Amino acid sequence: MKKLFVLLATTAFLLSCSPKKIIVASSTKKVVDITKYVNTINEASLSKNLHVIASDEMEGRNTGEPGQKKAGLYLIEQYKALGISNPPGSNDFYQKVPAEFMKKGFAPKLGDSENIWAFIPGSEKPEEVLVISAHYDHVGMKNGEVFNGADDDGSGTVSLVEIAKAFSEAKKDGFSPKRSILFLHVTGEEHGLHGSRYYSENPLFPIKNTIADINIDMVGRRDTLANHSQNGKYVYVIGSDRLSSELHAINEEMNTKYVGLNLDYTFNARNDPNQFYKRSDHYNFARKGIPSIFFFNGVHEDYHGPNDTADKIEYDLLAMRVKLAFTLAWELANRENRIVVDKDGK
Repeated sequence: MKKLFVLLATTAFLLSCSPKKIIVASSTKKVVDITKYVNTINEASLSKNLHVIASDEMEGRNTGEPGQKKAGLYLIEQYKALGISNPPGSNDFYQKVPAEFMKKGFAPKLGDSENIWAFIPGSEKPEEVLVISAHYDHVGMKNGEVFNGADDDGSGTVSLVEIAKAFSEAKKDGFSPKRSILFLHVTGEEHGLHGSRYYSENPLFPIKNTIADINIDMVGRRDTLANHSQNGKYVYVIGSDRLSSELHAINEEMNTKYVGLNLDYTFNARNDPNQFYKRSDHYNFARKGIPSIFFFNGVHEDYHGPNDTADKIEYDLLAMRVKLAFTLAWELANRENRIVVDKDGK
């Protein structure tokens, strides 16, 4: 009874305090400063991984060919080193994409290939899944010359590993994401968005449980337009407002708070003649009603050419763009409610 009296007296005292003091006195939640994890994203590790992924040894990573499979093995090694495993319900890090599925019109005959996936389980809402995607294929070799594809899309490929590293560091400190995260390296993009189409039609987790897709495709250089030739601290943002007003607003908020890039929406215009919105892997998620955002640096003189090499990547710009993708992923994975779908996708 005495202990009960003391407890009641203490409670009464707290209730008589100001609201601010009540919050301070009663709060037991850890405050997470994600700046520490943002800063794990660095130019050196991006360069190290990209010089492997876009090396001549990978032979241009053409879909289903030995060079692409070597690149896939390297990616799996990186996830294992981070302590990140393949997702539950899968046998390994591979989602097989059969050649039969990738037949399309007059496209070249492709061999069997694989999407590669890695997974961090959510701590509070594990059934809700955020997908972060990039294609790891390129166009292979032509007349004995390697088309390395460092920007397209070696830059996005290593971005996923770097984001996974940041989340892994947070998990070590006791800050696992509330929602699950699927790191999805898709195949066959260059031949028709095949890998992402295959996943969207054969998802490991129900599409209705997929809260968003963050797609990263070409983020290591700058375009050849005059408005970015002098200042490369920008990124083109495509699709963020097509299905969810919240996705668009959150991305702008994270950029303002943590990164400070110029967000350029030129290619998000509905009447843009390039129609990039339909030309990368996020589109196969958007078609299923999943809010999707595509980060892109635009086209440059080495696009799909033999000189798209790792030495031409601007690693400071790449790191900034990866930091934006990470902070957006962090917010989407940890906010109280999943983002709304309140637009028609057009």
